[in-house]
Amino acid sequence: MNIRPILFYAASLAIGLPSYGATLSLGDYCDIPTASPRSVKELTPMADGESYACISDNGESIEVYSYKTGKKLSTLFDVKSILGSLKISDFDGYTLAENERSILLWNDVEKIYRNTFRAQYYVYDIARKTLKAVSAAGPQQGATLSHDGRMVAYQRDNNIYISNLDYGTDQAVTTDGKRNEIIYGTPDWGYEEEFGIINTMRWSADNNTLAFIRFDEKEVPAYSFDNYRSYCDDEPLGDLYPEAYTYKYPLAGYPNSVVSVHSYDLNTKTIKKMDLPIGPTDYVPSMEFDGKGENLMVMLLNRDQNHLTLYRVNPGSTVAHRVLEQRSDAWLSPAAYQMVEYSPDNFVIGSEESGYRHLYLYDYSGNLIRRISQGDFNVTDYYGHDSRRGLYYMQTTSLGAINRSVAQVDNKGNLKLLHGVEGTESAKFSRNFNYYLRQFSNAQTPPVYAVYAAGGKLIQTVEDNAAYAAKYASAPKMEFTKVKNAEGEEMNAYIIKPADFDPSKRYPLMMYQYNGPDSQEVLNKWRMEGIFYIASRGYIVAAVDGRGTGNRSRAWANAVYCHLGRYETADQIAGAKEIASLPYVDAHRMACFGWSYGGYMTLMELSEKGNPFKCGVSMAPVTDWRFYDSIYTERYMLTPQQNKSGYDEASALDRTGDMKRRLLIMSGTSDDNVHYFNTLKYTSKLNYEGTLFDMMSYAGFEHSLRMCNARARLFDKVVDFLDHNL
Repeated sequence: MNIRPILFYAASLAIGLPSYGATLSLGDYCDIPTASPRSVKELTPMADGESYACISDNGESIEVYSYKTGKKLSTLFDVKSILGSLKISDFDGYTLAENERSILLWNDVEKIYRNTFRAQYYVYDIARKTLKAVSAAGPQQGATLSHDGRMVAYQRDNNIYISNLDYGTDQAVTTDGKRNEIIYGTPDWGYEEEFGIINTMRWSADNNTLAFIRFDEKEVPAYSFDNYRSYCDDEPLGDLYPEAYTYKYPLAGYPNSVVSVHSYDLNTKTIKKMDLPIGPTDYVPSMEFDGKGENLMVMLLNRDQNHLTLYRVNPGSTVAHRVLEQRSDAWLSPAAYQMVEYSPDNFVIGSEESGYRHLYLYDYSGNLIRRISQGDFNVTDYYGHDSRRGLYYMQTTSLGAINRSVAQVDNKGNLKLLHGVEGTESAKFSRNFNYYLRQFSNAQTPPVYAVYAAGGKLIQTVEDNAAYAAKYASAPKMEFTKVKNAEGEEMNAYIIKPADFDPSKRYPLMMYQYNGPDSQEVLNKWRMEGIFYIASRGYIVAAVDGRGTGNRSRAWANAVYCHLGRYETADQIAGAKEIASLPYVDAHRMACFGWSYGGYMTLMELSEKGNPFKCGVSMAPVTDWRFYDSIYTERYMLTPQQNKSGYDEASALDRTGDMKRRLLIMSGTSDDNVHYFNTLKYTSKLNYEGTLFDMMSYAGFEHSLRMCNARARLFDKVVDFLDHNL
């Protein structure tokens, strides 16, 4: 369930509301141009290992820079220097061909779901400085450049096409694709949202084979909602008649897409179905070519998501060989098994079999070569293997669950932190691992970007956000602590105090939460968002990560298996009561607030007998897990048919009779993720039972309210609600 909101969203309004002892406005906390620190644009490491490419500051060119000196070396592409008759004036993104002779560019992006989009794609010949359109027959989706840069596979109208740039041909590979029935090459809604897959087309190393996944979603129930007009839409919908939007969305317990893996031989122009034991309810959460680009590595996952099998498949003969299996007493986390890298002779994959997420090295016969990392911490990202030095690079929680540290592990399993400071750091390595771009921040320090040589020697600071840091010097800051849960176990927590905090005063408390399985709210990293605005208005804002949350032990997360809502509610209330005992907190003025899973938690807490809250805010909540998608929900709850009592117990909708606190519930009417239906069903029942509540709807807005000034308006409303009720 990637329904956790990203809290830096566009809010085009910067309203100058007075704050308690600070000059920052509502827009300064909620508007992307002002609340977001400067960042370094995505780097593309070049094959020489000594340079990288990135988009220029004006967005019109792609330039190459030296890691060692920071100086510009060359320009790969510039919109002003295109030769020939076809030209473009802008581009939204690019992919560099493996041989670095051509570039795939795209513009005119049309968003589909959270991450997928259609666009106009082009291929630029770097030597000739000429541009070719991938297709003139309409926008393309998921365009994938062949390794030699001579062909592009893409999807349009649910079918796969291959554009041969040398011959100017644009030919269909499949023909029976149809909206809401058959999809080739790109995923259905559930795979994109819950497995993070946006494209399944893969080229073999010799460019003669294209592999892809077919999704048959004919039996998946269709979901429809009216796409009401938002007044900030470029193309307003529903001025008189709302536009109905219909797509396939499998609820928990309902049919999913039936998937199959295929290969297309460009020489014989034939499609083959891989001989894999994929059942009608199984998932394929990962499919890649091996490190030599010859065989397919395909993961099969059962519907209960507790049994994963990895197969090696010959795309020509279609014969599959089982390589390894993973099993769990609860669920297998995609964060582990999707952390995989295939090298020519072996591969690295993540597993939580030890009770923590670690990396393991296998050969292609499935023999364990060695356990790369170990200890009572988690590997949270894998950066790759420096074979020359015998080092594996990764991001870990070795300094505690709230921190992220870049580490290296040698072939003997010895771990070394490259910097060893508390906070959150990540790294982007050069192709030869001689350099890396490090991003670092903590709760007190905005992101700093710097280039380092292997081993951790600073070469240059690229961006330190000094001006931004000065601007937010007076803003409330996050402090970390620990509190006890209902069983007396320690939970990580943070507290945000008003910037003009006076320890002799007693402040109202607002508990902010997410608390979904494997998620994490309490992190030692820079954030500047709406909850800091709430603190600036005279509130103590706090959060705790209770049972079920991620990056502690597997047992800590698994505690909520098949019982969503039970332990999280108990832990949130226990944490709130302990924080309320602090001398500067007024225990008689407490509220809770959450978004998405956190919105669900608000409803569960406010309807829990004996809860300490006077009021709460629920944004875009799931109100019954029978209303949410199958992949996410069943991962933690199994199906409603398998676990009826668990679904009954976890239903906020079934607890409305105990809603004795004042509630503000909000949702976007065009939310394709957590449907507006959840809010309507819940509020309808409150109305029926005679319970007073407050409600706010965002017409035409999706789950995260990224459009216009919705973020600013939302937090303005939250503060107004808290002021009136606390």
